[in-house]
Amino acid sequence: MRGWFRLALGLLAVALGALWTVQGLGYAGDSAMTGQRIWAIVGPVVVLIGLVALYYGIRARRRRT
Repeated sequence: MRGWFRLALGLLAVALGALWTVQGLGYAGDSAMTGQRIWAIVGPVVVLIGLVALYYGIRARRRRT
């Protein structure tokens, strides 16, 4: 069960981090976060955390089976 949770959390973090990065760089309009430099920094950090969670989730699923 833990593997699924890590996979879902990792996927969510990667998606949100990518969205925040795009908004921070100013490529997505109509948002309060558009053009804000902090989101261009926070986004990739969240993506990396999500990738680590995905790695451990896949590893946990492989170990179980």
